[in-house]
Amino acid sequence: MSEVNTLLVGRNRLFLEGLKSLLRGSSFNVCHEVASVSAINEAVEPDELQLILIELRGDVSLLVEDLRHLQDALPDTPIVVLTDERDPRTLAACLNAGADAFLLKDISLEALIHSLKLAMMGQKVMPTDLATALINGAVGVAPVGNARIEEYGLSDREQEILRCLVYGDANKVIANRLHITEATVKVHMKSLLRKIKAGNRTQAAIWALNHGMAPGLPFGGGADPMFPASNGAPALSQLTG
Repeated sequence: MSEVNTLLVGRNRLFLEGLKSLLRGSSFNVCHEVASVSAINEAVEPDELQLILIELRGDVSLLVEDLRHLQDALPDTPIVVLTDERDPRTLAACLNAGADAFLLKDISLEALIHSLKLAMMGQKVMPTDLATALINGAVGVAPVGNARIEEYGLSDREQEILRCLVYGDANKVIANRLHITEATVKVHMKSLLRKIKAGNRTQAAIWALNHGMAPGLPFGGGADPMFPASNGAPALSQLTG
């Protein structure tokens, strides 16, 4: 991987300096450090940024607001949240607001670097235990009842795209996988979100898992040539342990 211009955001100077030191020598070049999201425009040209790492401390609602602002201002720049917070509701809030990865501070350096690379590839990355809470419907998902995906009137293409969302694929990856344009992906995405009443792609992925879509398997239960089995890897993303 070529060098990635990386911005660190956080108020704990010691933590930021330690993180910067750990990333030294990797593909992730820490080009700037700021105390808050509001200070980004003053410190760096947004177009220079390729990755943003934000430390979560204190009020989660403030971070959610910051994530939404960044998602609007820099939609193509991956955002990674680093935290000690293990509440799955916080994970759901951050993902729904635009975070691409939600990593705990006790992660190893090797796992951190790997997770950042996955985020750069358009994957959603999160701790396995918190992801399991989401997949099991513990938070952020309406009750499932007995309804199956087939009962929601999704077209074959919409179901294919929904499966891509379960794998955490970005629109570009979905387009390449299905041999269609990104514009076509967006049209189908809008339609399927409306049909299942999901607010965004993360909610759609969680909805799919809770309505019987097993990763690596089609709806009928056989092998899926487009999505081969992944040795038991969890859905939604490549997940950290």
